[in-house]
Amino acid sequence: MQAPFKLATLIVPLCLLAATAQAQLYKSVGPDGKVTYSDTPPPANQKLVETKTIATSQDVTNFPYELKLAASKNPVTIYTAANCSPCNDGKNLLKSAGVPFAEKTVKTSADADKLKQVSGDDQLPFLTVGSKKLHGYDQAEWKSSITAAGYPDSNRLPANYVYPAPESAAPKNKPDPSATAPKNLPPPAPAPIKSPENDNGFRF
Repeated sequence: MQAPFKLATLIVPLCLLAATAQAQLYKSVGPDGKVTYSDTPPPANQKLVETKTIATSQDVTNFPYELKLAASKNPVTIYTAANCSPCNDGKNLLKSAGVPFAEKTVKTSADADKLKQVSGDDQLPFLTVGSKKLHGYDQAEWKSSITAAGYPDSNRLPANYVYPAPESAAPKNKPDPSATAPKNLPPPAPAPIKSPENDNGFRF
């Protein structure tokens, strides 16, 4: 395991936010009593028992079924910081394994507070695989946790998949434009009426 990376002074602005996607999962029971989980509705000879819509931080629409199921049930999130070599090693491991993940950047004091709230300390990288929490980068531990969460042994990501942009660990809420818009302003004053002029151009 690499030496833990600790946070320093944080002053860099926040990053853009990433969108949330949803995955539809179906649980059905066949005539033989066998329970099946699928991302498509069951055939007519199977009884639909349960349908779940699971929110994830990844767009799993085009994922193979095994990867879609793992990403929906055990989404992966990594907390990173700039100039953190173990963080880069961790991201490279996830990408080489074909694991989709959301990245939370720790750049401000608010981000650092959020990291401590989630992880209990300030060690980076910090990884969550479903409900499991991993402090620091340990290649063997990360690999075993990913496998235990149901992720395929080989990279199954679509060839055109693009990882979402990193987002701040503690994103600021966007201001409400209606809250800052002026209200109940008086109507504008009418334009002044010009006095008629005589033929010589003098005003009366």
